[in-house]
Amino acid sequence: MTRWIASIALLAALAGPSMAVADAVRLKDLGRFLGWRDNALVGYGLVTGLAGSGDSPRSAVTKQALSNVLGRLGSNVPPDLLESRNVAAVIVTSTLPPTAKVGDRIDVTATSIGDARSLAGGVLLMTPLLAADQKPYALAQGPLVVGGYNFQDNGNLRQKNYPTTGICVGGATVEAPVDAQLVGAGGNLTFVLNDPDFTTAERVSEALNRALGAGRASAKGADSVSIDAGSAGSDLNHLVAQVENVTVDPDQVARVVINERSGTVVAGGNVRISSVVIAQGDIKVAVDVDHQASQPLILGGIAPDVRSLIVTNSKLKVADGSHDAVVRFPDTTVGDLVKALAKAQVDTRRTIAVLQAMKAAGALHAEIIVQ
Repeated sequence: MTRWIASIALLAALAGPSMAVADAVRLKDLGRFLGWRDNALVGYGLVTGLAGSGDSPRSAVTKQALSNVLGRLGSNVPPDLLESRNVAAVIVTSTLPPTAKVGDRIDVTATSIGDARSLAGGVLLMTPLLAADQKPYALAQGPLVVGGYNFQDNGNLRQKNYPTTGICVGGATVEAPVDAQLVGAGGNLTFVLNDPDFTTAERVSEALNRALGAGRASAKGADSVSIDAGSAGSDLNHLVAQVENVTVDPDQVARVVINERSGTVVAGGNVRISSVVIAQGDIKVAVDVDHQASQPLILGGIAPDVRSLIVTNSKLKVADGSHDAVVRFPDTTVGDLVKALAKAQVDTRRTIAVLQAMKAAGALHAEIIVQ
């Protein structure tokens, strides 16, 4: 026990208080420009060529859609006469990048909306993909790739993954050009931080003014920095590339993330703790119960009034923990504390309990996030 206390105290003394210094990070890794965003596309279509694994004849939506498709191709068949299970109705989704030219290829995902068992082997028919403004921006068509299967016979089912979802790589062609509008009405670029922070926003503004010239950038809050792009003119691409590669030292919020299910503790190197005394130990109580039956011996016949006797014997065992200790830590960081506890063979769950108790005592100067 004495050796355990000495080792943990020595490690804490050698580690000493340390403050981690954030590394310089490019702006393109800290956020994005306002207006630079993806666009969601969605459409409704049909998948054909299924080997009897499509929607059942009970699906009125599929029958009507198939009848409409055949009608546009010159074959008028009433929906009531369509009984095929080789067709499935699907919702098709895709993502249009911030900038796209006519003819660009994008990936699409088709998901069944009926009672189809599998889309394996199917081909998606031409499907217009609409944006939020209800205008078509792409056309999707092509064979689906399904990473699973579903086979049924006489009540037996064998299934792998989810075969009612398929992907068509490069299955949609962009039909309307899209170009992100980065410059606002006032002739300014707006850089948006992924993690809003007033200190980081001010550091970004100062770094941009050093790189572009005084007065070109100003922080508009914790989440955005405005950049004057009036003099860029047609050379906007050069300005954006220059801004993206400016480096800053982002400020870090003191947080300790604890995952009690997996026993994981993640803390920033600059999360500090005040001088604290830790008393860590446990008592284990075990109760052993032994049930014994006493069966009397009957001589000379049957004795209906005689019953078996159940005897219960219990033993109580109390054992102190093998790694109990009282340790005093000076002003240091969470990283040094966790390192010292790990060196002293304190398991992760006990370390989590220590950190939570330190937060309650006011010695841990950070936000604890429990997952």
